[in-house]
Amino acid sequence: MKGMGNMGNMMKQMQKMQKKMMKAQDELHEMSFEASAGGGMVTVVANGKKEITDIQIKEEVVDPDDVDMLQDLILAATNDVLSQIDEKTNDTMGQFTKGMNMPGMF
Repeated sequence: MKGMGNMGNMMKQMQKMQKKMMKAQDELHEMSFEASAGGGMVTVVANGKKEITDIQIKEEVVDPDDVDMLQDLILAATNDVLSQIDEKTNDTMGQFTKGMNMPGMF
C-alpha cells in the first residue's frame, strides 16, 4: 500500500499544476498584443485568444489606386501580432511541460 500514498501525492501535484496552468491561460487570454506595419500606418491589436480587437489605419495610407499595399500592411501587422501571441503562449505555458517530453502540447 506504500505506492498508493505516492500516487495520491502525485495526483495532488497534478491538480495543483492544472490549476496553475488554467490561471496562466486565463491571464494570457486577458493580455493585449499590438503590432504595426508601414512605420505605424497600420496597427492591429489582438487579445491572447487570437481575437483581433482593433485595427487602426492612418488616412494617408488609404490609396484607392494601391489597395494591394494596404492589404499587405494589414496582413503583415496581423501576422506579427499573432506571432507575438504564439511566442508569449509558448513561453508561458512551456514552463508546465519542461522535462515532460510532450511535443506539440502548446
